[in-house]
Amino acid sequence: MKKRGLQGIQQAEELNITAFLNLMVILVPFLLITAVFSRLTVLELNLPALDAKGETSAKVKLQLELVIREHSFDIQDANIGLIKSIVRTQKDGQWKQFTDAMVAIKTRFPDESSISLLLEPAVDYKTMIKVMDKVRSAQVVTGFEAVTVVLFPDISIGDAQVITTVAITDETVAAGADVTSDQASDQRAKE
Repeated sequence: MKKRGLQGIQQAEELNITAFLNLMVILVPFLLITAVFSRLTVLELNLPALDAKGETSAKVKLQLELVIREHSFDIQDANIGLIKSIVRTQKDGQWKQFTDAMVAIKTRFPDESSISLLLEPAVDYKTMIKVMDKVRSAQVVTGFEAVTVVLFPDISIGDAQVITTVAITDETVAAGADVTSDQASDQRAKE
């Protein structure tokens, strides 16, 4: 019996890898074909400069800012102030107003290509992406054709100042009136 056991060990068996090779021949082209469709889109953004508002020059340059608030879009210039405010609704009419305002600004300042988006914390990601798409380019109808116009492709993102509303009650108005009447009587006494 010992001789039979030794004879079985000494004989080496070949591995049959043809099935594995067939699988690899099929998998490699499949993986190469599907790898093309799994691309990532990268959107390059710039941070606003720290001294953007502090620079003064002889020629006033447009520093366009779009403040995206929870209930409105405020288009403004860093030097001048508010240009236009558009109320945010769930209807598509707001996007037409928004696009018209952006096209009007671009026609007035054709060399300008940068805009700063300032977002309140309550603004969701979907709205931010949609606004970025609308700011970058727009479809303008000329005659019987729709032409894509490049608006402001250089986009910077930042945080907007949150506007807080103060509730004024009758007590605060009365307290303020008492303080001003006391100050007026003190001034009369000094005179």
